[in-house]
Amino acid sequence: MALDSFVSLGRSGLKVSPFCLGAMNFGEDGGFGCSVEESEKILQTYLDRGGNFVDTANFYTNGHSEKIIGDYFAQRPGLRDRVVLATKFFCNLHLGDPNGGGAGRKAILGQIEDSLRRLRTDYIDLYWLHNYDWSTPMEETLRTLDDLVAAGKIRYVGFSDTPAWFTAKAHTTALLRGWTPITALQMEYSLLERTIEGELIPLAQDAGMGVLPWSPLKSGYLSGAYTRGNGIPAGTRRSAVLGAPSEAQFTVIDALAAVAEEVGASSAAVALSWVRNRPGVSSTIIGPRRLDHLEANLAGLEIRLTDEQTALLDEVSAPTLNFPAELNRQVAPMLKYSGATVDGRKSVVYPPLLESTTRY
Repeated sequence: MALDSFVSLGRSGLKVSPFCLGAMNFGEDGGFGCSVEESEKILQTYLDRGGNFVDTANFYTNGHSEKIIGDYFAQRPGLRDRVVLATKFFCNLHLGDPNGGGAGRKAILGQIEDSLRRLRTDYIDLYWLHNYDWSTPMEETLRTLDDLVAAGKIRYVGFSDTPAWFTAKAHTTALLRGWTPITALQMEYSLLERTIEGELIPLAQDAGMGVLPWSPLKSGYLSGAYTRGNGIPAGTRRSAVLGAPSEAQFTVIDALAAVAEEVGASSAAVALSWVRNRPGVSSTIIGPRRLDHLEANLAGLEIRLTDEQTALLDEVSAPTLNFPAELNRQVAPMLKYSGATVDGRKSVVYPPLLESTTRY
């Protein structure tokens, strides 16, 4: 697969690359990230390879990420319209201003204008709510976003890092009111973070929302840089903050390394391939800080895991999900099918039914 083997974003009409270029590291403001020059090299290489999907947020590197992207496209007339450009709102960049962030009408309208100015564009293709806003009526947020669609300032609406109950309620409300629905969900997802499989991925599949995993390498834990006995990789501020993987995480990391050796690829490429091929996933966000990181990540498009290799990674990374996920997985088929084989899977019989043939 290549970056120009485009996929549908959920059930929408929007077509995007299988890997989305995340621009969180564009700009060195805040003490990490990359220079303007390196950012532009990464963006240019991604586009040259056929990519069309770029994701940022209003607060990444204090707004510099958006400005770098905006300046790049402004210098190349006509290119911006060929790209699906996404950014996020919620984070407050105005110290002490209670209305500077969040999902209220005043906050959204202020944030969209600032993002459009920094991005030097008239519209944003996909506008993400970055977090759950507990104090703003959901209807206020949805109606404001629908007004922005009607005004031509945004094309699609997405939710990032929001609870499943809130997301389902918002999507249903939007459909009932005739407002713009939720097109996609952006959530953390990797071999070391699979708990969205309990509620959020089933919701997305049922509602036709595309899923965009972020941190598919779990902040570098799955990159191959972390090995037992070698301590914490030097040279990055993030490594010092995160510390070393736990014993349970190393079990997954070791299994990933073994599969990577089998296929002759890096651990990062295998981890990205695993995420990209998960049910419900439309496009996966990669966030390179250097050009060689981008090249290494794009190798994940070429990896083809066998069923056995996938099953091994699935098993070793299997998450503990909230109730009633496990009950529904194990008990529900037994109660529903009573020993029948359906879709190739044989069910078991509820034991009391085998004790007697009498039925009342």
